[in-house]
Amino acid sequence: MINTYVSYQLIAKDIGKSLDRVQNQPVVERETEYYLENITKVKSIKEFVADDRLFRYAMKAHGLEDMAYAKAFMVKALEGGVEDKDSFANKLSDKRYKEFVNTFNFEAYGDTATLFTKAQQGTVDKYLRQTLEENAGDQNEGVRLALYFERKASSITNAYEILADPALKQVAFTALGLPDSFGNADIDKQAKLIEERIDLEDFKDPELLSKFINRFTTLWEINNPTVSAASLVTTLFTQPEYGISTNLLLTMQSMKAY
Repeated sequence: MINTYVSYQLIAKDIGKSLDRVQNQPVVERETEYYLENITKVKSIKEFVADDRLFRYAMKAHGLEDMAYAKAFMVKALEGGVEDKDSFANKLSDKRYKEFVNTFNFEAYGDTATLFTKAQQGTVDKYLRQTLEENAGDQNEGVRLALYFERKASSITNAYEILADPALKQVAFTALGLPDSFGNADIDKQAKLIEERIDLEDFKDPELLSKFINRFTTLWEINNPTVSAASLVTTLFTQPEYGISTNLLLTMQSMKAY
């Protein structure tokens, strides 16, 4: 089996081709065709949530598939919009809800909300990326997390946004070598440590972001091995450009091979 580090690189090095493969999957193709044919017919929040197939597609595109059943909750978020800083969606710590409401902004645009590109092809693009990440996760959860972090990293403005998102938090904790138990500490203490050890501006630099994700995939593999530790060390010694530290390599060499 290919390890986490290599699996991530195979997908990320040509994300366009990876997305094309997802788009050509029969189920994805059918659902996308239905979505594009019908989304512009939706003129209200009521109509939106009433078409379960459309609504689930949109929810999955925004990483909210698990909440597709909570229609009353989503109606409340959509009705409040995002213009008012005290709206329901804006008060939620998980920013995915605000992104969803901003995409389908019935509160601001009424029956024309679905005519914008972000509600049509923009949502399709998000659906394809979400499906790509989920497919990767079926084989290796670490790869899904790495792809998700890569997608979201440049928009992170503070440590609290990392802590509010379980996937971002898991990547950060793993990359920093923090135990899960640290998540029980005071939230301000967690945020302070993360901001002390991570310069969030680095995530706007593709090269620095790549190094951070490569560190995560390496440490994830150590904690969740798909191949022997010896094989992973060999792989990393042939990939020096990714800046894996000597200490980390020596630690991996000392591990027992499976």
